[in-house]
Amino acid sequence: MNYLHALRSAVDAIRGNALRSLLTMLGIVIGVAAVIIVVAIGSGARAVVVEQIQSLGSNLIVIDARSSLWLSDTDAASIKAEVPGVMVAEPVLRGGLNVTAGNILWPTTVNGVTENFLEVRDWPLSNGRNFEPEEVGAGAKVVLLGSTIARVVFGERNPIGEVVRLKSVPHTVIGVLASKGTSNTGRDQDDIVLVPLKTARSRLLGANVVNPNRIDTILVKVEEAWNLKQAEQDIRALLRERPRLAASIDEDINIKNMAEVLKIKESSAGALAMLVAAIASVSLIVGGIGIMNIMLVSVVERTREIGIRMAVGARRRDILSQFLVEAVTLSVIGGLIGIGIGIAASLTIATFAEWPFIFSLQAVLLAVGFSITVGVVFGFYPARRASLLDPIEALRHE
Repeated sequence: MNYLHALRSAVDAIRGNALRSLLTMLGIVIGVAAVIIVVAIGSGARAVVVEQIQSLGSNLIVIDARSSLWLSDTDAASIKAEVPGVMVAEPVLRGGLNVTAGNILWPTTVNGVTENFLEVRDWPLSNGRNFEPEEVGAGAKVVLLGSTIARVVFGERNPIGEVVRLKSVPHTVIGVLASKGTSNTGRDQDDIVLVPLKTARSRLLGANVVNPNRIDTILVKVEEAWNLKQAEQDIRALLRERPRLAASIDEDINIKNMAEVLKIKESSAGALAMLVAAIASVSLIVGGIGIMNIMLVSVVERTREIGIRMAVGARRRDILSQFLVEAVTLSVIGGLIGIGIGIAASLTIATFAEWPFIFSLQAVLLAVGFSITVGVVFGFYPARRASLLDPIEALRHE
């Protein structure tokens, strides 16, 4: 018996017991579909995480103080001057205020920054211009609007040259930031207003009496080829030399290397995907056991047929091939159905979740390979049992 004839015989046997065959394949279908879905969701989620973290800026180190007394302009200047590899150290003063224009009032976050902020955050403008150094130094009443603020306050109108009020103080809009979308924490990055740092201190957020140069955050951009981990260690060592920081730097100063954050999140997503894929593979094993059981039943039901085949010249290996091909065919058909369901479900989930659908050929090939392996492994015992039947006893079987 050649394999083509064995395949035709297997298809006929499956069609002859269509419902039973479908129920037998169910475990394989579910397992393969689950693997495809898990890989697609994991890849899509990982792509979203990477995009969100990269939207914060490339080669970025973020230094946050849990107390506003501890970081100052001087710290930022020292990091820029003394830490190797640092291109820019941007001081940021942050606070919540209402933006008003006409009859529109919108609560948002106001950041006091310098002209270097956009460079550090890799944040282009969609319209207008950046702050001039003279405006930053003089504390000019000018603002850059995030795209969310520009849309809410001005709609389709061009906001450049328009006036918005912050704490009843009029500020002229000179630029609109390109859209960044949500951050990895789910915050709308475009719901933001940028003003010169001196403006924030003197007119909007107020200077701290104890530390008039206080800031909330320092954004550090490091050279592309520089080791971010080493830069982070150098920054920590520098800040530790400050008497006011040395005693509590580890508890009260949070230094985040965004490359490390990305690596951790990707690792976590990968580990979770592997865990779910391992759980999904249990369905494949269950499906394989189902195939073995149904093939054993098939051997019993077709014992007389086996005896007749042997009586007309079929060899034991022909019987082995016939039942093994049938088991593999069941498994492969189940795998193909599972792949179709998995791809359709993954595309649907990606559409509703609004993340990219990433098709993994490797996952599909793995699923097909696993299906064939399941068919061979779990189909071999029933096939061998059929091939070892005694022809005389098989012919006598009712």
